[in-house]
Amino acid sequence: MITYELTNLRALEAESIHIMREVAAELERPVLLFSGGKDSIVMLR
Repeated sequence: MITYELTNLRALEAESIHIMREVAAELERPVLLFSGGKDSIVMLR
């Protein structure tokens, strides 16, 4: 049986949320693009 360590995943999640909040705070109208078929998210200025 495989056990997974979530601490690394939680750290990545926290860093991602921090980056998105920073960008959203800097810009007047940030845009978030999401492609549901792939693991790709892009934030535009």
